[in-house]
Amino acid sequence: MSQSQGLSQGRKHERTLGASDRRTFLAAAVGTTAWLAGKAANAQTPAGVPPAPRSYAPGAEPVRYPDPDIVVLDKRFAKIKIGNAPIQRLHTGMLWAEGPAWNGVGKYLVWSDIPNDVQVRWIEDDGHVSVIRHPAGNSNGNTFDREGRQISCEHGNRRVVRYEYDGKVTVLADRYNGKPLNAPNDPVVHPDGGIWFTDPGYGSLLDYEGNKAPLELKEAVYRIDPSSRAVARVTDELFKPNGLCFSPDYKTLYVADTGASHYPDAPRNIRAYDVVDGVKLARGREFVSMKMAMPDGVKAGFADGIRADTEGNVYAGAGWVGPGYDGVHVFAPDGVRIGLILLPEICANVCFGGPKRNRLFMAASQSLYAVYLEARGAHFA
Repeated sequence: MSQSQGLSQGRKHERTLGASDRRTFLAAAVGTTAWLAGKAANAQTPAGVPPAPRSYAPGAEPVRYPDPDIVVLDKRFAKIKIGNAPIQRLHTGMLWAEGPAWNGVGKYLVWSDIPNDVQVRWIEDDGHVSVIRHPAGNSNGNTFDREGRQISCEHGNRRVVRYEYDGKVTVLADRYNGKPLNAPNDPVVHPDGGIWFTDPGYGSLLDYEGNKAPLELKEAVYRIDPSSRAVARVTDELFKPNGLCFSPDYKTLYVADTGASHYPDAPRNIRAYDVVDGVKLARGREFVSMKMAMPDGVKAGFADGIRADTEGNVYAGAGWVGPGYDGVHVFAPDGVRIGLILLPEICANVCFGGPKRNRLFMAASQSLYAVYLEARGAHFA
């Protein structure tokens, strides 16, 4: 597609946007232009021509403050961005990094490298990285419950598990209505102890991230009851529900839909639901579209893993578009895209961590990144 064709296509897409989407479109257009100009100025290349991505390799030149890859699209994000905080690459060498979760007691981050079938741990004290679990059932998403026990979604074993204090593994869910789950993806924990998880089935579509096998259930979001461990389906209206998170008050559940990877009619968006009595969902609606204005037209990648901060802003690992889009998109509670944290790789998932829960960790393709923000994670894991 030529540049003129791309711009024409972008205008076509713009006409289909609603009022809220148009505000996001305009903010993103201005922000993207500013980002390109800033990158060009920083690299002494002509405005509008993106320079080569910056190097995160050991010994590379440090980035000049403020970090040009932390992009303000709305004044609300200006209060979150820290002028002298850089994006840092903490580790690299994975095949597909996913599911970061912060352990406040051990002061470490755990995440999954799905194809390599390992869970990896980064220790805050000295930055040491080691394998914490192998095999790991091709685990994807991880979190910790309110007792500090790790919860993991295993692609390869098609189940949700909990690692006990004595090292044993408790299977929390592996079937629904007598049929095996597809390949659980991401879990979150409610204050009542219930565990909510998505089951899009990616780990059963290829041997690369699990074990190839037919999907026997419609893709859905589930809740595991903390007392009976009964598995209840709370919604199956998304094409492929992926990342999920609660709002700070637990009254809203956000779910990313990545169904466009396999269903042509699927939207590329994040949906929001009212949480009813802590156990059901109601009033499903689009929270945000992942469409964004780019120099060559409107593009729409995927939102994958998501987390909220204490102010209700939603941070979405995003990608599959390219430079200027891939990284983390930050949305205000009203659905406006207010900021970007641009990475040289597709970002699969995020979480807040550190002693103050003000450091955003980003599992992105082959690497783990982090950046300090003037924001705190809404929840402890």
